Amino acid sequence: MPEPTTPTNGYFRGRTHILPLRIYYEDTDSAGIVYYANYLRFAERGRTEMLRCRGVDHNRLMAEAGLAFAVRHCVIDYISPARLDDAIEVSSVMTRVGGASLVGRQIVQRDGDALAQVDIRLACVNRAGRPARLPSPVHTVLAELAAENQDASAH
Repeated sequence: MPEPTTPTNGYFRGRTHILPLRIYYEDTDSAGIVYYANYLRFAERGRTEMLRCRGVDHNRLMAEAGLAFAVRHCVIDYISPARLDDAIEVSSVMTRVGGASLVGRQIVQRDGDALAQVDIRLACVNRAGRPARLPSPVHTVLAELAAENQDASAH
């Protein structure tokens, strides 16, 4: 029996964005274990789709405002390996939104067990690569996400 399909951009479970992914041969080494750098790719996909679900499109942000997000700081804790054909989920939450920055936590998991945790800080930059303030509508959407997550973690 085929598995049920999910939207390619994931969904929100409460206030956490969830992106389901499958581990393919291209993601693994010769032993069928996910290559360590691919967890960063999975996290990037999760952040991108989380923002897209909230109406923040990277192409439109660059075309209309000349802005993009650049990774400023990233810490990853590898907990357990993912393997070929595993169904995994990337959960993404915003923990803080500043005038020109975002801070988030992402967890790559399989069957509810954490495989890797990524703590990341993103900077909003202009075409010249200089820090730039988030446009007001983008800041509002992201600040609401961060405030919701901070409220949820306080209870």
